[in-house]
Amino acid sequence: MRYKNKSDNCVRSSGYPFMQSVVRRLDLSGKKRRTSFFALRLYVLSGIFFMLLLAGCNRGAYVYTSFHEPADKGLRLIYSTDGYSWTALPGILLKPLVGKQKIMRDPSMVKGPDGYFHLVWTAGWQGNEGIGYAKSKDLLHWSRERLISVMKSEPGTVNVWAPEISYLPAKKTYLIVWASTIPYRFEKGIEDERNNHRLYYVTTADFKTFSKPALYFDPGFSSIDATLVQRGKDDFVLVFKDNTRPVRAIKVAFGTTAFGPFSDVSAAVTPGYSEGPTVLKTGKDYLIYYDWYNHGSFGAVSTRDFRHFKNVTQRIKVPAKHKHGTVVPVSRHFLKSLIREQKHSNAMTGKLINE
Repeated sequence: MRYKNKSDNCVRSSGYPFMQSVVRRLDLSGKKRRTSFFALRLYVLSGIFFMLLLAGCNRGAYVYTSFHEPADKGLRLIYSTDGYSWTALPGILLKPLVGKQKIMRDPSMVKGPDGYFHLVWTAGWQGNEGIGYAKSKDLLHWSRERLISVMKSEPGTVNVWAPEISYLPAKKTYLIVWASTIPYRFEKGIEDERNNHRLYYVTTADFKTFSKPALYFDPGFSSIDATLVQRGKDDFVLVFKDNTRPVRAIKVAFGTTAFGPFSDVSAAVTPGYSEGPTVLKTGKDYLIYYDWYNHGSFGAVSTRDFRHFKNVTQRIKVPAKHKHGTVVPVSRHFLKSLIREQKHSNAMTGKLINE
C-alpha cells in the first residue's frame, strides 16, 4: 500500500471528524490503490481524541461509606478521584429504620453483578439483633430496609458487629463476615467473656436465603472488623483488628480461598487504638485505611505485598467526623452523576434525602 500526500477529496467536511468517511479507491485486479494520507491522519487523530474522551468518562473514582457518631442519623458518603484526598457528599443517604436502637454503624457496601449496591451495617450495640440490609442502584433511592438475623441459631450471642460484605464471582455468591461474642465458646484470654469476639460468616446469592452461620476465623484472640482482599485466583488476604489489650490494632493473615483457613498472622501494621480497616488499590499500591479512634482521625499505610508497610497518613485527607466504612470503586461518570443528583434533590426538597 502506498500513501500519497495529495488532495483527492476523500474526506467530506461535515460531521464529527471521527465519523467522517475515509474514501478508498481499491482496484481488486491489483491496480493502484490510493488512500488520502491527510484523510487517514484525520481519522486516526479523531479516533485517538474520541478514545481519550471515553477514557475520561470511565476513569476510576471511589466512594467511602461513612457515618457520624452517635450513629443514629444514617449513611453518609465521602468520595475521591485519587484514593488519597476525600470530600464529603452532603446529606444523609439512608436513615436507619431497623433494629431496636435504630443505629447504623460500620456500613459496608459492594456492587454486585445485578447492578445494585448492597449495603449491610451494625444495627445494635448489644443483643442478637442481626444486621441491617438495603440495596440501591444509584445510592439515592433505596429498597425497604431489612434486619437479617444471622445469629438466630445462636441465642447466647452477645452482639453482631461490623458486617463486611464481598462478592465472590467464582462462587456467584455474596460473603458476609462479622464479629460476635458467644460467652465461654473460646478460651478466655485477656478479654472479658462478653468481649471475646470471633469472626463468623454466611453466604447468600439473593439476600432471601442464607447459609447457616459458621466460624470464619479464630486467630486465638478476640478479633473484629475483617475485610477480605483478593489478589489472585488462589491468593487472599484477610485484614482485621486484633481487639485484645494492649494491641487493638490492624493485622493481616493469608489464605488460598475466600473461606480460609487463614494463617501466618502478622504483627500489628498500624498504631494502637485503630480499627475499621478498608482496602483500595491504586496503581501497584494497596492502601489500608484505618479509623484511629483514640486520636479522632484517620490513618493509612501502603503496601504492595502485605509484608512491608509504609505509613502514608500525611498524604491522606479525610473529612472531619468521618467514621469507618468500606471503599467501593465507581466510575468517574457515576460519581459526577451522584454529586449532581444529590445537590438537585437537596435543593428541590429543602431537606436531606431520607431524613
